[in-house]
Amino acid sequence: MPQDGDARSAHPGGQPPGDGGTGTPRPSADGGGGPSGHPRPSGPACGSAAGGRVRAFAGVTLTAVFVRTGSGAGLRAVEWAGGEPDRYGIARDVRLPDQPRGSPGGGRGGASGPGARAPEALVVDACLRGRPLWREGAGGVEEGGGPSPPLGALPLGAAGGGLGCLLLVGETGEGFGAEQREFLERYAEAVAGRLRGEADRSAPSPLLDSALRAMGVGSFALTPGTGLVETDPALLELLGIPDGAFDGKSDTLLACSVPEDVPALLSVIEPSAQAPGRRELEFRIRRPTGELCWLRLECRVRKGAEGVPERVLGVVSAAPVLRRGAGDVARLQWLTAALDDATTVRDVSRVVVAALREPLGADRIALAELLEDRLAVTVLDPPGPAAWPQLWRTEWRSEWPDAPVGALPTLQAALRDGRMSLWPAGAALEPGLTGIGPGGLAVLPLPARNRVAGVCLVGWDAPHEFAPDERALLTATAGLVGQALKRAHAYDAEQELATMLQRSLLPRRLPRLPGGVAVARYLPARRGLQVGGDWYDVIALSEAKVALVIGDVQGHSAAAATIMGQMRTAVRAYAVEGHPPDVVVAHANRLLVGMETDLFATCCYVELDLEEGDALFVRAGHLAPLVRHPDGGTEEIAVEGGLPLGVLADADFPLTARALAPGSVLALVTDGLVESADLQVDEGMRLVRETLAAADPGDPGRMADELLGEEGRREDDVALLLLRYDGMRVRPVRAGWVVWRLPDAVMHARRFSARTLRSWGVVEEADTVLLVVSELVTNALVHTQGAVRVDLTLAADRLRVTVSDSSPRAPAKPVVVDWESTGGRGLFLVEAVSAAWGSVPVGGGKQVWSELVVDRAEPDPEPGADEEPEAGPREGADGGRGRGWGMGRARNRGRGRDAGRARLRRPGREERGPGEAGPW
Repeated sequence: MPQDGDARSAHPGGQPPGDGGTGTPRPSADGGGGPSGHPRPSGPACGSAAGGRVRAFAGVTLTAVFVRTGSGAGLRAVEWAGGEPDRYGIARDVRLPDQPRGSPGGGRGGASGPGARAPEALVVDACLRGRPLWREGAGGVEEGGGPSPPLGALPLGAAGGGLGCLLLVGETGEGFGAEQREFLERYAEAVAGRLRGEADRSAPSPLLDSALRAMGVGSFALTPGTGLVETDPALLELLGIPDGAFDGKSDTLLACSVPEDVPALLSVIEPSAQAPGRRELEFRIRRPTGELCWLRLECRVRKGAEGVPERVLGVVSAAPVLRRGAGDVARLQWLTAALDDATTVRDVSRVVVAALREPLGADRIALAELLEDRLAVTVLDPPGPAAWPQLWRTEWRSEWPDAPVGALPTLQAALRDGRMSLWPAGAALEPGLTGIGPGGLAVLPLPARNRVAGVCLVGWDAPHEFAPDERALLTATAGLVGQALKRAHAYDAEQELATMLQRSLLPRRLPRLPGGVAVARYLPARRGLQVGGDWYDVIALSEAKVALVIGDVQGHSAAAATIMGQMRTAVRAYAVEGHPPDVVVAHANRLLVGMETDLFATCCYVELDLEEGDALFVRAGHLAPLVRHPDGGTEEIAVEGGLPLGVLADADFPLTARALAPGSVLALVTDGLVESADLQVDEGMRLVRETLAAADPGDPGRMADELLGEEGRREDDVALLLLRYDGMRVRPVRAGWVVWRLPDAVMHARRFSARTLRSWGVVEEADTVLLVVSELVTNALVHTQGAVRVDLTLAADRLRVTVSDSSPRAPAKPVVVDWESTGGRGLFLVEAVSAAWGSVPVGGGKQVWSELVVDRAEPDPEPGADEEPEAGPREGADGGRGRGWGMGRARNRGRGRDAGRARLRRPGREERGPGEAGPW
């Protein structure tokens, strides 16, 4: 079977046309084209396979281009494609009469009777009348004695001759249907457009194939049952398939379409015996960029002698290229499907502009949503203020103006009555509407559920007449858009609520860490309510420890978001109490089991020591963490896993220890980043590791963005948490002492503190520090039970005194302290001499801390310096708050206190500075 792209000469019996090629006539010395006056091709056939397929689809065996001669008195054939012109007795030169005649006569193309069906006569008639003419072939006889083929003559340019004429010869036994005629008329427009750009129109460059390329029409041909298809570059470009990447299989083309449209396309690729000879449909494709586009397919099915489909020929174009009339049912089907995909008010606005402006030739479109007693404009096309009346420009406040309803009584009446209003050119309208449509204006109220959801304005600059099919389109469009606008408004409100909920449940900002940088990203799900169960958190446990948490509650709904918020709060509460990682996760698991919900959650919890780089990992059914080493290598950390949270109350969650080197990047992700319908988890983790290795760790924010990839909506929500571990620039030194409950316990705590301060070179502020130690230890011994511990931490010029006890109650200063009181002044003293102080709840009790600014000197090398100098009466059970350690001994307390008045704010901690009261 020959290639379908090659048209063949028509012959009796109506067989498929042959490949006559594309030729350019070679003028002879006498101006003739040969012995019979017919044009001759100047060389080998140059017609493209794509052009042949398009002609075969349209049922055309010969296409010839006639252009006006230099004198304008006739036409000359300059190019043809398909069959041989000799077959139909087509002359190269056609004379045009001086004026149109009701019954043409005289000369070639002017003969009456049967000769009136001659191709030249039809060309002359079409040029003189300035409109397409079609002749069916059933009534004529060809020179060889067979039935004559159908003819079409399409003028190129305006009436009275214009640029020339496009002559079409159809297949014998078949006429040109309405769809074929519409396509061929648009083809003639494209040929005329190419001809206008020629410098020498009497000898133009090839027009036929270049006009097809200008139309953006792709062609295809296939044999049912083979799974193979012939295409051209224009079709592959429409589908977004790179040149050279197509394997010739029909399944590859189907993969570009959305799943809902595949069954309709399959009926084209594999037609049944009952399939009609010609079909058309519109379908959607998803481009590699994620863009959703509409294409229109028209095809012709050739059947064998037994009615079995043998070949399918067709063309594909973007929906506007082969546009139908405004009342076409297919246009409403397109609008319905497009509005169904439009989820937001902005999406609905774009669909309205695409559905009305080009098909109706409108110059302006405005869409406004009715919100209570005002109109909120959602789209203006064109968008610039200069295209709209002055009254609208004065209301331009932000992206769009507020529609001035009060000054537009026509809009008020339309919204009140709910009926479409059509205003022709010259109608008396208020100035605010006259400028929108001086040549004609359509005011369309948008009904939805027994009320008006908004209004749409369609305006024309030139005088415009409203045809019946336009009225039908406008009426149907108003109803569809009104329902879609109402639905989209509800969707926008729902998404706004979901966004606010999601933002309130996730951390507003991440804490600054002394030995690293943490960044996080969250993307909502692509479908449904854009709120989900993924969460993350960064919890500062102490000056040198931080907890990283990432989790995923089953589903992405409001219920999942609620559970997520509860779990994040619970994990943070257990963590700041000082529990180890496995206990934190175990407590959260018991809490979720006790909620009696059907949802479960996964979680990965990491506790990192920022000084040493030691990390403790706990994994509850979650993805393993990833690490990027300083040398650029990546690794999936093998963390022993436990069951997801909420499955079993007594589940165990083992600890895994791992050391991180400075410069490492720790990555915690949820499954939405690495898993989808077409991406397996292992492959997704591999891709994340490759991106992590290639990213620049110097910018963790950009690294997180690169891990998320191109911006786009996803099937599941995504949470991502990165921590670049840099190590502590200043390594604190620490010392601790367990206070025994003895009568001289405070004395021993003071001596331990004095020895430690001398070894650290803290001399001038030693008295102040010992005063703070004395007061805090005394309060712990007097007001609590159980163990008491003193910890001293020195980092640069900051010294922190921490006293831990077993009571969960925070300290409280007395409300009234008079001169007769025997106690209650200790916290006032601590507050007075400290740069900052506060209390932190920890597992099994609390920590009361005070921070002071100190100057460091060289350590005292003298032996025996580990005994505290006796500066006053010996401390006893009264806690040392007596006379010997008065404030007069703190020689530089004012300087240290003033220098550190600004309180240190640490996330996750309650801190108070001087003058701030709080409970004990």
